[in-house]
Amino acid sequence: MTQPLSLERIVRKLPQKFNPDQATGLEATFQFRLTDADSFFIDIRDGECTSEYGMHDDPNLVLHLDEATLIRIISGEQDGMSAYMKGQLRAEGNVMLATRLGKLFSR
Repeated sequence: MTQPLSLERIVRKLPQKFNPDQATGLEATFQFRLTDADSFFIDIRDGECTSEYGMHDDPNLVLHLDEATLIRIISGEQDGMSAYMKGQLRAEGNVMLATRLGKLFSR
């Protein structure tokens, strides 16, 4: 039986779902600033991905959203662009990086 998707599971599993082929030449830090749960970031360097709870000192992109929206986007129930258009997701920094997130990770 599959475990329900949770923030803890997302943070733990993202590096395992990483597609290094899609990250050629990419060095970036994505900060997820959650309004109702612990914030975390993913760091992509040299074809590897790490995830960690907390706030990064200098992320390339900061995504502001709540935990439920994050879970809907990660699960494929909602598209990131749809969440952005509905005001459920806000981005700061290099927003073009946000368009790469879907390809960087498999479901």
